[in-house]
Amino acid sequence: MQTNLADFIRNTPDGNEADAILRKCVHCGFCTATCPTYQLLGDELDGPRGRIYLIKQMVEGAPVTRSTQVHLDRCLTCRNCESTCPSGVQYGRLVEIGRKLTEEKVRRPLNQRLLRRVLASVVPNSVIFTPAMRLGQRVRRILPKKLRDKVPARQNPLAWPAAKHERKMLMLAGCVQPSMMPNVNIATARVLDALGIETVVAPEAGCCGAIRLHLGYHDEALDDLRANIDAWWPHVEQGAEAIVMNASGCGATVKEYAHLLRHDPEYAEKARRIVELTRDVAEILPEFEEQLVAITRRRSVHTVAFHPPCTLQHGQQIRGKVEQLLSALGVDVRLPADSHLCCGSAGTYSLTQPRLSYALRDQKLERLQAQEPQVIVSANVGCIAHLQSGTSTPVAHWIELVEHMLSV
Repeated sequence: MQTNLADFIRNTPDGNEADAILRKCVHCGFCTATCPTYQLLGDELDGPRGRIYLIKQMVEGAPVTRSTQVHLDRCLTCRNCESTCPSGVQYGRLVEIGRKLTEEKVRRPLNQRLLRRVLASVVPNSVIFTPAMRLGQRVRRILPKKLRDKVPARQNPLAWPAAKHERKMLMLAGCVQPSMMPNVNIATARVLDALGIETVVAPEAGCCGAIRLHLGYHDEALDDLRANIDAWWPHVEQGAEAIVMNASGCGATVKEYAHLLRHDPEYAEKARRIVELTRDVAEILPEFEEQLVAITRRRSVHTVAFHPPCTLQHGQQIRGKVEQLLSALGVDVRLPADSHLCCGSAGTYSLTQPRLSYALRDQKLERLQAQEPQVIVSANVGCIAHLQSGTSTPVAHWIELVEHMLSV
């Protein structure tokens, strides 16, 4: 694709990156076949190729309209198109540049500005979010259904392992997971403990940055990144083997830290080291498969349907590892039809684009339940909560299933 950048963006970091990405696109349209919003809406501008054209026009100086913003807003940033693209177009990075430009040039309606500001201020801030979630869980039965969908039933927390081990790994607790689904973190620590690894949580680490980044609060998101690096760095210097991620959305974001902070002279090198250390738990546990087979016994769950989150299979390009590990542990793992498609959660998408989000959820659940599972498992807190809101079949993180099978 030929480009002719406008003066306002030429020779800027965003301009140079957008130009390089746009020039890779060959207009083939393979991406539209795997785009969830294009499949739902049938509009070229609600597919990756159409959005790429809109961004191209934008960086070449064409007027940026509210219509452009709407089409970019509808993108889930699932990055399925990146997995499909034969030319290696980094669409996820391009759409973030496009969104940043539309935020600068198009003033949103007041209700949207308020909603996005509240989400960006509350969700990543555990000091506010945790008591709000606790209150919601206490009165959950009387909440309206749309609000109840966002408040999962409170879990009875497992015990955090008390043993100390020479081997240590950091873990990002996350901003919403400790209050929404605390047993995901605890189960991760318990499984690692059984393998002789101590899990360390840096209390100063907070949101990975994804919430504010995708809502358009770019500078605030970069502050989240720097705060996490500062919190982790002493542990990195002390020899932590890895930074474990059990929320695939967080993992996909943290693995972008080096790119996002590449122009920050103070943090660029540290960010590269953080990325080197960051691994999803699905990347770590297969290395211990034989040991896990030896220490897992209980098989109360025999059949599961697995929803691989977009941030796992497209964002991090991790495929097959969860299925292979659970199968090795004696679980019948079934993938639904079109397992590559998004469930509609996508961070705050279910709040900013509820109609599309719930249509995708219902479509995904229909295909998952066709597998007749005892439990649906996934790898991201948002997907789990979103799917559970539409079904009575239990939905859990796959690491909780592994922990439940431990015989030690």
